[in-house]
Amino acid sequence: MSGWHIGVIGGSGLYAPGALDDAQEISVGSAFGEPSGPVTTGQIGKVRFTFIARHGEGHALSPAHVNYRANVDVLKRAGVTDLLAISAIGSLKEELAPGTFVAVDQLIDRTAGRERSFFGDGIVAHVPLADPVCPRLTGHAAKAAGKAGATIHKGGTYVAIEGPQFSTRAESHMYRAWGADVIGMTAMPEARLAREAELPYALIGMVTDYDCWRDAEGDVDIADILRVMKDNAELARAMLARLAEVLPKTRSASPIDTVLDTAIVTPQESWPVSAKTRLDAVAGRLMDLFPLPEG
Repeated sequence: MSGWHIGVIGGSGLYAPGALDDAQEISVGSAFGEPSGPVTTGQIGKVRFTFIARHGEGHALSPAHVNYRANVDVLKRAGVTDLLAISAIGSLKEELAPGTFVAVDQLIDRTAGRERSFFGDGIVAHVPLADPVCPRLTGHAAKAAGKAGATIHKGGTYVAIEGPQFSTRAESHMYRAWGADVIGMTAMPEARLAREAELPYALIGMVTDYDCWRDAEGDVDIADILRVMKDNAELARAMLARLAEVLPKTRSASPIDTVLDTAIVTPQESWPVSAKTRLDAVAGRLMDLFPLPEG
């Protein structure tokens, strides 16, 4: 085994991971409520992959109703070392045409009302998030996408909106003025939670449309989006197979693996049992290092 265990969160159009050897669908419970569904785990070559469909079976969950905490928590419980998110996105740049893949490297969070942290009720942590994606995993995923035949754009700022409605034309122009390259509804708080769970996170966005900033054109058309998503999903599955090939044979440590070492501000002696129990997966490494005294 290589030491890599890639968790995959499949977005709109990608509800199954493709061919996995020794695939098993397993139900994993979470201390943070119900995840979007069961996880599927198996092998591609010598690399283990564990997959969850972000929107659930039959795309039953809107972006605002996804339990992002539970999804990240169950993947951590399944033993993943790194987390690859695959998402449908809109383009805010002419050169990022529908069908293009974008290896996102920055995020702007415009979501509201979603649970954004595993911490805060008994144990407080402040993780650094200046660079919200892992450059190492992003680079491997981008390389794999190119080998799979995708047109891949390396780098791009993703603005995450609440949804489920698409943007107004004024909003779309505003996001372009901010310097955003693509737009979507699910990368936040997902990236925040991955960092808190000490999981290096990469996001490959699959462009489906031009949002609505091109004034000469009409509004976003979901029928057109669905047609592009079907082709993108096939490329995404091929990308996962290629990712198993391009990953280094042995996974070396990442700084994100131990980011909580300097992020938790609540003194260890003040950690309540209820919080430790809740965090036994996402922060299990520290819970094991600092068990509560008996009695």
